[in-house]
Amino acid sequence: MPDTLVYIGTYTERTPNPSKGIYAARFDHATGRLSTPTLVAELENPSFLAVSRDRRFLYAVSEVGAADATGKKTGFVAAYAIDAGGKLTPLNRVPSNGADPCHISVTRSGRTVAVANYTGGSTASFHVNADGSLGAATTDQHVGRGPNKERQEAAHAHSANFAADDHLLLSCDLGADAVYMYRCDDAKGSIAPRRPASVHVEPGSGPRHIAVHPSAHYAYVINELTNTVGVFAWNPAAATLVQRQSISTLPVGTTVANSTAEVVVHPNGRFVYGSNRGHDSIAAFSVDARDGRLTALGHTPTGGKAPRSFAIDPTGRWVLAANQLSDNINSFAIDQQKGTLKATGATLAVARPVCVLFT
Repeated sequence: MPDTLVYIGTYTERTPNPSKGIYAARFDHATGRLSTPTLVAELENPSFLAVSRDRRFLYAVSEVGAADATGKKTGFVAAYAIDAGGKLTPLNRVPSNGADPCHISVTRSGRTVAVANYTGGSTASFHVNADGSLGAATTDQHVGRGPNKERQEAAHAHSANFAADDHLLLSCDLGADAVYMYRCDDAKGSIAPRRPASVHVEPGSGPRHIAVHPSAHYAYVINELTNTVGVFAWNPAAATLVQRQSISTLPVGTTVANSTAEVVVHPNGRFVYGSNRGHDSIAAFSVDARDGRLTALGHTPTGGKAPRSFAIDPTGRWVLAANQLSDNINSFAIDQQKGTLKATGATLAVARPVCVLFT
């Protein structure tokens, strides 16, 4: 398999050698190594990225909370055209309609982009114009709070994922302990709340990200505040989520302060992975094909601090983990039969990496 282009989203906060925005590198599927990254776009805090299915356009959040003309705080969403070599040409930048957008996705048709505004506590969708630029927006404000007074004082949308052949959008809200569900009109690039508009999880869990199983029968929600993965029966036709299990992402007896970040289902559907920040590991689980329930397989240190995001390459053989607070991305081989991870020793220096995106 030829090398694959990988985009890296970062935080551009002040460090001894700060990031300047979005970087690109080539991934070697034979060795699991990334090439030296190059800066392809300057943008403040492009913490999460999405690429259209035809690989013509890239979309990035700018996770900030700047005051707009009315005094309301908002972040931004930026659109770029991708050339043959992977370089990015800016198309436009629009308000995200909420402060600190932290997650973004795009439908398979490429006609709708959605973002989750963390501090703003809202989900927004954008119509994509024919040239790839972002057009009209639809925004829904989340409402709610949880028992954790420090982290759940208000709604905090943390992810936006299209599902059910892009007819639905699922948005985890850490502050409201809920997964919001929207109907998506892909032709218009708009979203509208379903009824009921959300499914609540265990109080104080702080749902962060969600991953749907390839069978479309199960969904996995990683909970930042309780360090658990919730296993749900997922019915896309009826848009129902019913929780079946909650399993810890940490080894028994762990006392280190920790919060979770990313959850990913292996393309073969046999394994699920979740990242721990504090324990600084990736937890691996096997999937019971009968009901989607998880069994812990073990924990692999990520070789750095605070693994924010990680991604599985298109072959399903490798994992790249972005260690935000140690400024590095490390590579791991996946045992195709057991699902366990093994460090390759390949490491790449990147300032404040957050998102790793295979194209």
